[in-house]
Amino acid sequence: MNNDLSDSSTSNDFNRRERRDRREDIDEVSSKIIGAAIAVHKELGPGLLEPAYEACLAYELVQQGLKVERQKELPVVYRGVRLDCGYRMDMLVENCVVVELKAVDKLAPVHEAQVLSYLRLSGLSVGLLLNFNVQCLKNGLRRLVVGF
Repeated sequence: MNNDLSDSSTSNDFNRRERRDRREDIDEVSSKIIGAAIAVHKELGPGLLEPAYEACLAYELVQQGLKVERQKELPVVYRGVRLDCGYRMDMLVENCVVVELKAVDKLAPVHEAQVLSYLRLSGLSVGLLLNFNVQCLKNGLRRLVVGF
């Protein structure tokens, strides 16, 4: 009987370590994305359209050896049926961070709601909302986390 308890305790410790390691991986990926976004913004500045920033950011991330999926389809599962409702994440990086790019005058609550919806629909925990139409990118950056 003690064996069962120790196995359970060991399993719980392993799960905690696994979650911590996963968080560290996600934090590292997020940091790389932010660094690459800053590099793109320094090079291009504000004023371009979103697709230009998306292409350049994807290039930077791939150069760092990261897996990047652009315009990743995100179906809605309704009553067990996968439906294509037209949702597309701008980027999914390393299968763990959703990246939504904007080139707008000001981020609005609807932009954050969009990323939170993508996180909920995808089952992921971390999203980055990046607005490139700012003088300093840190003023256009939001990191959103759910259920972490």
